[in-house]
Amino acid sequence: MELSESIRHANGRQRKPVVVTDMSDREAKMSDQETVDEEEALIRSSDSEDGHPRVRNGIRGELGNVSLLLFLYVLQGIPLGLAGSIPLIMQSKNVSYRDQAYFSFVFWPFSLKLLWAPLVDSLYVRRFGRRKSWLVPTQYLLGLFMLGLSFTVDSLLDADGPRGPDVVTLTSVFFMLAFLAATQDIAVDGWALTMLSRENVGYASTCNSVGQTAGYFLGNVLFLALESADFCNKYLRFEPQEQGIVTLSDFLFFWGIVFMVSTTLVAIIKKENSKQQRSKRRPKEETQGVLETYKLLFSIIKMPAVFTFCCLLLTSKIGFSAADAVTGLKLVEAGVPKAELALLAVPMVPLQILLPVVISKYTAGPRPLDIFYKAFPFRLLIGLEYALLVWWTPSVKHDEGFPVYYYAVVLLSYAVHQVALYSMYVACMAFHAKVSDPVIGGTYMTLLNTVTNLGGNWPSTLALWLVDPLTSKECRGAASQTCGSVEEAGLCVKEGGACLTTLDGYYVESLVCVVIGLCWWLFLGKKMKRLQEEGSSAWHCRIHK
Repeated sequence: MELSESIRHANGRQRKPVVVTDMSDREAKMSDQETVDEEEALIRSSDSEDGHPRVRNGIRGELGNVSLLLFLYVLQGIPLGLAGSIPLIMQSKNVSYRDQAYFSFVFWPFSLKLLWAPLVDSLYVRRFGRRKSWLVPTQYLLGLFMLGLSFTVDSLLDADGPRGPDVVTLTSVFFMLAFLAATQDIAVDGWALTMLSRENVGYASTCNSVGQTAGYFLGNVLFLALESADFCNKYLRFEPQEQGIVTLSDFLFFWGIVFMVSTTLVAIIKKENSKQQRSKRRPKEETQGVLETYKLLFSIIKMPAVFTFCCLLLTSKIGFSAADAVTGLKLVEAGVPKAELALLAVPMVPLQILLPVVISKYTAGPRPLDIFYKAFPFRLLIGLEYALLVWWTPSVKHDEGFPVYYYAVVLLSYAVHQVALYSMYVACMAFHAKVSDPVIGGTYMTLLNTVTNLGGNWPSTLALWLVDPLTSKECRGAASQTCGSVEEAGLCVKEGGACLTTLDGYYVESLVCVVIGLCWWLFLGKKMKRLQEEGSSAWHCRIHK
């Protein structure tokens, strides 16, 4: 369960948040941050000429560039935050978990952007600018998609129609938004390393982290709070109303206008190829051919050690899939307000900032995956605790909502989950940095991060898909009727009966996932630990020797 994601990693990182749909989006974004940090380190290592360090002039002269980067990353986080909020809105409209599985594909582009990143780096219009050639049209398309969606999103989410919410269209549109945001991320990441001087390039990662987080917060937590009539009536209004202060269509229209106006200003005012941009104090960009890049990626993944490690990464998160992907939706189904869940992510921000700093002290040695191995069973046990939390939730609900102590338990559960999650994440990223071939470090790290993110995406999608088939329901109050499908459930209600759940597939999944996870930990986890004993020659790409 991930409070801030479905409230989506990433690449994050990349996320795909207790408002939870899955962890892949946040982890995707965190993985992106790791790659950016490494690129900056490489640039800083060359920040001298003739053995003499440069005179540093500070950040004051580049406040404009830093502000622009921060703003671009905020824009990037908006569609990601909105995509993370849609599963919670759909869950409140009683869509099936199979529909949620369809929509979970929206969180895949940030984990797959390595597939088209070489094209973004290699194909451009020189006179317009290497990064602006992709940034400007991508952001225009984002703005147009959001403006167009603002006029149709209410009908697409209409639960009173004959078929309920149009999940296929929603998935297609938000997948395109995520794809465009991932493409914009590639362009902005590349521009960040040349827009700033070498002495200030470290601010690029700060802009990435702060900007994406702020954008996600605006598009997810703030939107869900302002969209909720209950939250607005309870905390922000003197007289109750049927709707929240902001609707999804209003929010999309506003940010669509912001995208269109800001992109026009960037296209006209900001010059990528100015004399200042070509100064000696700024790192020069190297261009590698598209085919050469893909050949390099293939040569990396062919190495036995890398191939084994990738297979382990792709299977390591199966045991967490039910907890990460389904728990938040089950809490909403049990009546927990989605806005209240979203706001629980706010007090977690300081913890999420401090955890990587603390954990990195224990992963800095020669065996970082030992921490991964030790945290693994604790994260599995937290998955069982989440199942108990979902089972307990209906018993504490009363007419006025849920008591304060219930939210305290949810918050504590999420905090413990974050400790286990970040322990595994930081250990994994430390091992990536340890084994990556320094000659091609950026490409190598991005490949490993991509595989890590995919290892979280596909189990989450599968977990959502299997909830309904594993759930058993029976029709009570109407003879000879069943509840095996949506149509049959409708006939049951029409005949005066009611469909009651006799076995919830979520609990079946939770138990099965933990068993699979324990088997992975006992048999494959030790194999992952042994990879730390491989020498550097097993990891370095032979085409460079």
